[in-house]
Amino acid sequence: MTQSDRPGFATLAIRTGHRRTGESEHSEPIFATSSYVFASAAEAAARFAGEVPGNIYSRFTNPTVRAFEERLAALEGGESCVATASGMSAILAVCLALLKAGDHLVCSRSVFGTTTVLLNKYLARFGVETSYVSLADPEGWATAIRPSTRLLFLETPSNPLTEMADIRALADLAHARGCLLAVDNCFCTPALQRPLALGADLVIHSATKYLDGQGRCVGGAVVGDRKLVGEEVFGVIRTAGPSLSPFNAWVFLKGLETLELRMLAHARGAQALALWLQGQPGVTRVYYPGLESHAQHRLVGKQQRTGGGIVSFEVAGGREAAWRVIDATRMISITANLGDTKTTITHPASTTHGRLTPEERAAAGIGEGLIRIAVGLEDSSDIQADLALGLGN
Repeated sequence: MTQSDRPGFATLAIRTGHRRTGESEHSEPIFATSSYVFASAAEAAARFAGEVPGNIYSRFTNPTVRAFEERLAALEGGESCVATASGMSAILAVCLALLKAGDHLVCSRSVFGTTTVLLNKYLARFGVETSYVSLADPEGWATAIRPSTRLLFLETPSNPLTEMADIRALADLAHARGCLLAVDNCFCTPALQRPLALGADLVIHSATKYLDGQGRCVGGAVVGDRKLVGEEVFGVIRTAGPSLSPFNAWVFLKGLETLELRMLAHARGAQALALWLQGQPGVTRVYYPGLESHAQHRLVGKQQRTGGGIVSFEVAGGREAAWRVIDATRMISITANLGDTKTTITHPASTTHGRLTPEERAAAGIGEGLIRIAVGLEDSSDIQADLALGLGN
C-alpha cells in the first residue's frame, strides 16, 4: 500500500483489526476464553513451537486483544504492538526486554512519579542505572549518554508541566550514539503526535487515559517494529504475564473509534481554559503548549497538531492555596486520573508525585502551589465557573 492508498486516521481508528467471525457480527466481539482448542496434537505442537500462527493461550494470544494491538499499531504507524495490563507494565516490559545488569538509562526528570520510583527503587536492584536530565535540554541529554547507555526515555508533553522535547533531535542523538529512544505518548496519542514518524524507536501508552477516553479500564501498550516489540517486548508479556484482559481490549477498541474527535475537542477546551487562567487572580503561571508564553510553543504544529488536553497552573500561597482551589470545585472531579470526558483536577505534589522526595520534586519543578487540570468535554464556561469558585472570583 502506498502512502496515497493509506486510509485516513479516522478510518483506521474504526476499521482496523476486526476479522468477522462466522456469526457476521458488525461490532468487534469479546473473546472471553482462557484457552483454545487445536485440531490435532500436531497442530498444538506447531503452534507452541511458533511454526504456524494461531491462538495458544490468552495470556499472550487473544483475538480481541490482537484487534486492539493492530488498530493502535496502525494509528501510530508501527509494525507491531503489544498490549499490557497497565501503562506501568508497558514501561516495565520495555525495560525488561531491552536492558540488563550494567546498562544505563537516561530519563527525563519530568516523568510520572511512579516511573521514577520504578527506575530508582526496582530497576536499580538489578543493576540498571538511571540518569535524569531536563526534558528540553538537548545538551543535557548528550552529556548524560555513556558507553553503557542503551535507552533514552521521555514523556512529551510532560506530566504535569507540559514541557516538550524535540523528538526528531533526540532520535538523531540517540541513534548517533547507539541508543534507542522510547517516547511515552500518553498525553497526545497518535491523534495529535506520532513519535515513530519523528524517529523514535518505541511508543508507550497508558491506554487507561485518552485511548479509553471515559475512565473505564486500565491497560497499556508498546508500539514499534517487529523485532523490538513483536519479539523482545512480546517475549516478556508471554513469559511474565502482565496481560491485557479481552474485555478491557474491547473497551479500548471502542475508545479508538472516537479518539481523533475527542482529542481535538479536549485541546479546544484546554486552550480556552489556559487563556482564561492567565487573567485570574492568584494564578502566577500557566503551563500549556498552546500558549505563546510556553517555552516550547514552537513545537506545536511541528510535531503536535495542537497543545493537547492538559493544563497546569501555579497559585500563590503554596499547598494551602492549591487545596483551597481544588476543594472549592463542585463539578470537576478530584482524581489523579486523566484523559476522561469528565474534567479532573489534582495536586501533583501530594498525589501523582507524592512518592518522590522533596528534592526530587524540586528538581522536576513540582511546586506545592501547582494544580493539574485534565480538561474534559463539558462546556468550557462551566469548567471555568467551577474553578472560579476557589480563585477568588
